Amino acid sequence: MASMTINSVNFGTAKGVKFEYLGLKVHQNVTCVKPHSVKFAPRTLTVNAVEAHGDGPVKKMGKSDEGCEAAVVAGNVPEAPPVPPKPSAPAGTPLVIPLRLSKRPRRNRRSPVLRAAFQETSISPANLVYPLFIHEGEVEREEDTPIGAMPGCYRLGWRHGLVEEVAKARDVGVNSIVLFPKVPDALKTSTGDEAYNDNGLVPRTIRLLKDKYPDLVIYTDVALDPYSSDGHDGIVREDGVIMNDETVHQLCKQAVSQARAGADVVSPSDMMDGRIGAIRAALDAEGFQHVSIMSYTAKYASSFYGPFREALDSNPRFGDKKTYQMNPANYREALIETHEDEAEGADILLVKPGLPYLDIIRLLRDNSSLPIAAYQVSGEYSMIKAGGVLKMIDEERVMMESLMCLRRAGADIILTYFALQAARCMCGEKR
Repeated sequence: MASMTINSVNFGTAKGVKFEYLGLKVHQNVTCVKPHSVKFAPRTLTVNAVEAHGDGPVKKMGKSDEGCEAAVVAGNVPEAPPVPPKPSAPAGTPLVIPLRLSKRPRRNRRSPVLRAAFQETSISPANLVYPLFIHEGEVEREEDTPIGAMPGCYRLGWRHGLVEEVAKARDVGVNSIVLFPKVPDALKTSTGDEAYNDNGLVPRTIRLLKDKYPDLVIYTDVALDPYSSDGHDGIVREDGVIMNDETVHQLCKQAVSQARAGADVVSPSDMMDGRIGAIRAALDAEGFQHVSIMSYTAKYASSFYGPFREALDSNPRFGDKKTYQMNPANYREALIETHEDEAEGADILLVKPGLPYLDIIRLLRDNSSLPIAAYQVSGEYSMIKAGGVLKMIDEERVMMESLMCLRRAGADIILTYFALQAARCMCGEKR
């Protein structure tokens, strides 16, 4: 019987343990069986080993370290592979004097291992928030409706289709979603009162999801446009002006209703002045100090939103949204919104759209210590999808590159309709 003394723990007799040695290197031929007993001793660890064919001493084979070193000193150097030949250049390559460069950045890019080691930005499913469209439906005949302008996206039945889609996302590590409701026209009013109905589509859906997936992080949209007969984010005066303070009053009730249902993060996307502070106060007054606010800080009056409005049937009945959403030509104005939202109590700052506004994402990242979110909007999604269908681009590669660029610009999280597809790609699954 052979023993090895290591440290601290004494293992009792174990059968079927085999160690082969060549010098001081252990071979991979090791067989272990759980010991019959484990005894603790203050200073020693004894591992009992037996030969595969009976009891006997474990033989140490080969030269010792000292013997190997002595052989090398004596000139008996062991053989090793030769220096590989220098790869030849193609015929016609000019002969030049090497440039005298003290820095060659390509050295750190020359192999996949080095590129991975020095990669500055990473992305994982945890960085993604999955926007999901929901609608009403009969219990037994609830159907998922495809959205024509957004291939692969659907209005999901809130009882079945939504739950199945959330399960698919969770399977690949996406555990954050944001809900957008398609509200029946009959429930839309000029003041959007359905937005704070505690038994409305969004609160019911939140309660259902939290009952099934308690650890799911649910973001909600706080705005009146899905509930407004005018299709605007706020209450519209008879002369067409969007009323700010009256709208904020409604938004506070909407946010509290969503928090009451179990929302983790309420997300005002309306761009009314002062709404972050008012919503924070309303949530705190109702005991929802734990509920976060993700402010759409820099939401631009963009033409990239078209497919989204088709999905929710929420186009403005008249005019546009330029009196409350930001001018795409403006850069410094985003800092004004950033400072206001921070001062009023926002927990996360969002930029929308995403890829065309990388400079704004970086601006917020450099000027705020709060988490930054980017929304890769419906137009961005649909363009990549269309390019892939037409074989003009490699859809999967462009998808992943676009998401990485949003991260590189400074986004901590990304709201993207690619969330499930991208997470599957990261996990090595095929589409």
